[in-house]
This record gives sequence, structure tokens and C-alpha cells, in this order.
Amino acid sequence: MIRGMTAPTINGTRYPQPVDALVPAARELTRELGELPSRNRLMREYRIGAPKAEELLARLRDDEPPADPWMHAKPLGPDPLPAPVVPESVPAAGPDPQPVPAAPVVERVEQVTTVGHPGTPTAPVTARRAVAWPIVLLALPAFVAIWSGWVGLGELTGFGVVHPLPGIADRVSLNTAITLPIGVETYGAYALYVWLSGRVPDRARRFAKWSAIASLTVGALGQIAYHLLVAPPTGAPWWITTAVSILPVGVLGMGAALAHLVREDTAQ
Repeated sequence: MIRGMTAPTINGTRYPQPVDALVPAARELTRELGELPSRNRLMREYRIGAPKAEELLARLRDDEPPADPWMHAKPLGPDPLPAPVVPESVPAAGPDPQPVPAAPVVERVEQVTTVGHPGTPTAPVTARRAVAWPIVLLALPAFVAIWSGWVGLGELTGFGVVHPLPGIADRVSLNTAITLPIGVETYGAYALYVWLSGRVPDRARRFAKWSAIASLTVGALGQIAYHLLVAPPTGAPWWITTAVSILPVGVLGMGAALAHLVREDTAQ
């Protein structure tokens, strides 16, 4: 029997019924099922709550056995022994089959190479060390441009050829203009190395940091001054001359810093 999802019609109405009115319908349902219905079945069948379903189920238990003799008829004599329940997959007769040994559990050990892929382990891949000589080679033209700019600025400001050993070696001469690039740019490169090396006390490191920045700044200002002095009146505007003249100083500073960092990495 297929029952709808709406409340059943009992005694000519679909509204919730009292327990006394539901007892006849519940008895009929018991006859159809051949056993007492569950509480949830009564709740679902008659759209009633749990307390009313409990009371209705108690009334069904207290009732006398129904008229059908096959439902609750008890056999004469002692109760027969229940038949053994035999699973369908096991034969009812015959010797028990030999138990099949369980397959051994083998743990899968996945070997991972150094690059993170499973497979046969390989030897660790050693990263190739970066070399510093290309950086020095690239920074060398910038140093040449800075050298010539400082020498030219020195000559314009009174630096020139002197004889450091008069009366001893009159033929020995020295252009004092070379002291400018050596004193400014060489010191800046070395102070940059001390700052980035991290091998000195904090006080010395701070001094190296600020002196390197000051030295490179003075170097950039010197290059700007020289190129603005020697640039022809019909040449590039001053802001272009300024930007171009400080490029060698920037390349030299970045190249020196990168060379120090690369050497520090390969030394570890």
C-alpha cells in the first residue's frame, strides 16, 4: 500500500486525531505489517508527535491478540530450537575452508631526490658558484670614466704635475690630479666592502656605511661639476649632463657591492 505524504483521512477528517480515534487505524496497520509498527512509523503515518505516538503504541501493546490466528499463534509443546544462521558465502555443510592468509602490508617508502621528485635518489646537486670577475670587468669602464673626470676636474682646479724629489730625481714627476679618484672612489669601494662584509664591530660598520655613501655622493657631485664645466654651450641640457655624468659612479658602486656580496656567498 502506497501512502501519501499528506495527513491520512481518518473518521472523515484530515486534522490531527486523538489517540482513541487513531487506535482502529493503527490496529489495521498492525495487521497489514504483521507486527507492531515502530514509533517513527506511527508518527510518519498519522502525522502525530512523539508523545501521542508513544501512547498509541502502548495501546497497541495492551490490546488483545488480533483475530488472525497466524500472527500470534504459539506452537503446542516446547519451542523448537532456532535454526543456525549460515552466511550465504559459506557452504552449510562440509569442512571449513582453510583460512586465506592475509597479504603482508608493505609500507611504501618514497625516495625523493634533491629536486623534489620521487624516484631513484641521486647525489645532491651542488649549486655552481657565481664568479665575481665579470662584475669587475663591467665596472672597469665606469672606473676609467670616473678617473678621467676626476683628473680633468683636478687640472681645472689647480692640481697638476709636480716634481716630488727635486735635487734628487729631477726627472721624476707626478700629476697630483690622480689623488682625487684614488682618495674618493677607492675609499668608497673599500668602505662599501667593510659595510657589507659584516665582519667588523657595529660601530665600525655604521661608520663604513655612512662614509661609503658620502664618498659615492661626493664622487657623483665631482663628476657633475666636471662635465658641466667642460660641456659646450650648444651641448645637451644641464639635467641630461647631470644624469649621464653620475652613471659611472652608480655603476661602480653597484658593481663593487655586488662583487663583495658574491664573494661573501662563495666564501660560506
